[in-house]
Amino acid sequence: MAETLLLSPGPEEAGMRIDAYLGVAAPGLTRSAAQRLLANGAVTIGGKALKKNYKVAASDEIVILLPDVKLIDLTPENLPLDIVYEDDSIIVINKARGMVVHPAAGNWNGTLVHALMYHCGDRLSGINGELRPGIVHRIDKDTSGLLVVAKNDAAHQHLSAQIQRHDVKREYEAIVIGTFREAEGTISLPIARHPTDRKRMAVCAGGREAVTHYQTIASYSRYSHMGFRLETGRTHQIRVHMAAAGHPIIGDPVYGMPKDRFSTLNGQCLHAAHLTLVHPETGETMRFDAPLPEYFLNVLEKIRKMT
Repeated sequence: MAETLLLSPGPEEAGMRIDAYLGVAAPGLTRSAAQRLLANGAVTIGGKALKKNYKVAASDEIVILLPDVKLIDLTPENLPLDIVYEDDSIIVINKARGMVVHPAAGNWNGTLVHALMYHCGDRLSGINGELRPGIVHRIDKDTSGLLVVAKNDAAHQHLSAQIQRHDVKREYEAIVIGTFREAEGTISLPIARHPTDRKRMAVCAGGREAVTHYQTIASYSRYSHMGFRLETGRTHQIRVHMAAAGHPIIGDPVYGMPKDRFSTLNGQCLHAAHLTLVHPETGETMRFDAPLPEYFLNVLEKIRKMT
């Protein structure tokens, strides 16, 4: 049976386009999924279907008819998983560098979703669509580290709501080019799809709010070992913000410095090291840690020898 979701915008959200609002406020729904629901007439006010350019008002009572979860035409794969924690509601994975989170063009096999389907069977949430069972948030292919996966729809909605409220604490470590004048600070620059290169993100006026807090862990002659805490979770956020600040992450093939001595690394030196969340079933605050992987430690050792 299809599920109904009810939403009431707050005063601070009044005036937003409905597709943008749903992408922010509807637990577990991506903006693209929200646009599909709008196109199918599944988002209504007073029984009237809304168009994607409708501007929400604080008095609106928005009804979303979520479709039945479709069967997934994917073959589970017995791939290695570094499971940090697991129970009936969630599973926390320390994702290996080089593993894609969910299937997409060019990566239809060998993804984290394939591995989760093998490990969990049908015990994964389905609210976020047929190709992303259980996926609440993601990290890039060549970024290693922690992410949480929902094993049922209730857990998915609870975790997604925490992320939307910025209650989930996501902390990363990276090695960047150069050193910062101030040991710690905040970068608040809006991010949107690059106007000409649609595979890239960029700092753009009118983009979505993006806030990254940074702290220097150690400084070397040409590089810095940095810690980051995400307040928002935009695509490639840390990578884009570091490039905009003039301190790109070493090894980053998209936003990095092509002639840097570490440009031959297989991807950016970025690790999701710490994750703090409230358990959707017990209400307990839980913190998970993933030690720096071998590739990261090897780079640090080379940099130390250079100083």
